[in-house]
Amino acid sequence: MLVCTSMESKKTELNGFKSKILIITYYWPPSGGSGVQRWMYFAKYLKKLGYLPFVITVDESRASYPVLDLSLNEEIKDLRVIKTRTFEPLKWYSRIITGDQKIGIPQGEVKTNNLFMKLAAYIRGNFFVPDARKGWTNFAYRAAFNLIKEEKIKKIITTGPPHSTHLVGLRLKKYYDFNWWVDLRDPWTDIFYNTSLYRSKKAISKDEKLEKQVIQNADGVITTAGGVLIDKLKLKAPNQKFITLPNGYDSRLMKITKSLPKKNGFHIVYTGLLTENQNYTVLLEVLKKLSNYYRICFTIAGNINFNIINEIRSKIPKADFEYLGYLPHSKAVALMKSADLLCNFIFNEAENQMISGKLLEYLATEIPVLCIGSPDTDTSKFLLEATNVCIAKDHEKNIIEDYIKNLLDFEEKPKNKSPNIENWSREEITKRLIKEVLLES
Repeated sequence: MLVCTSMESKKTELNGFKSKILIITYYWPPSGGSGVQRWMYFAKYLKKLGYLPFVITVDESRASYPVLDLSLNEEIKDLRVIKTRTFEPLKWYSRIITGDQKIGIPQGEVKTNNLFMKLAAYIRGNFFVPDARKGWTNFAYRAAFNLIKEEKIKKIITTGPPHSTHLVGLRLKKYYDFNWWVDLRDPWTDIFYNTSLYRSKKAISKDEKLEKQVIQNADGVITTAGGVLIDKLKLKAPNQKFITLPNGYDSRLMKITKSLPKKNGFHIVYTGLLTENQNYTVLLEVLKKLSNYYRICFTIAGNINFNIINEIRSKIPKADFEYLGYLPHSKAVALMKSADLLCNFIFNEAENQMISGKLLEYLATEIPVLCIGSPDTDTSKFLLEATNVCIAKDHEKNIIEDYIKNLLDFEEKPKNKSPNIENWSREEITKRLIKEVLLES
């Protein structure tokens, strides 16, 4: 990875590449988590497929990254990356509510259990508009302004969250003529947890105005999920172009990664974010019952609150439970491959808003999948095209129990085959990005 500051730029010749693309993203290796992987892989495969990416991001020593994954640096060798300073009130906010400035804002939920948490939610919803990382935008803007001028860049992508990143593109558009696409990895004003932030009418209005300015002035908008989300966005920008590009899975990593040693028992695995806003307790009830008759091993990996881990441990005392914490991506894939069953829990009120980045990785392992959530969403319908997937609502305990019992009674572990799974690899989705965004611009 070729790293420089915004003051060290030297004009880069195309040398056979078709064009230059600037990617502006807050999350970048060594940041861990699923959010960083989307454009890390796009950048990697864009270069492989003949395009020259430049990346503007934040210096990790100054960033608010809740987890690090140093192994991801291997994926972005020889990319031109410009890292900037930042000013982040998020660190002060984090220190106040958690005692640790590195933890940041909890992802996927807003806790309002007591008066202090309600006050913290109010501050988050009303003083950090559009988000608490908006202090980075001035630094990113200056770096991008100089780079666009120097490199004559005509194609730019901003990706969020944090959605304040898109304000950099909006500001640059006033001075330069370029093709700008906005990538919404998650919804902006319609994100499900906004209703818990006690936002004032003024804060809501400001946020909606910023979102509308961005999606109306961009040359196109990319989302990870279609359907209801795009329908809502079209009401805000009726004349805009929208395309859907899911995150995909890395076929190379899936091929070269070996499974962790098999457990002595039926092994259930969950990886990723787990919060109180997901319906995981019904699975615990089923596992508590089944562990009276079968040897059940349940392994969880991710950046997860210890209150949830302790709750799980207490509710399934006879199962072999293991919490591995946050794992580097390759080790998380190795863990998935060791499972007899992979499980997923949809965020409440977010069934149509986002597609978990790990679901395609789950499918690529060919291991059976249990998903707790509505079977009527676009994501669920896609999952159900595979040969061994169960999707059940949180009150459908009998369906969940019967599905797991059927798997337990198989003498040989069944495969979970997905039709045309190869079309959902990171490289294939990058080809779609090129066709639908870069060649159309």
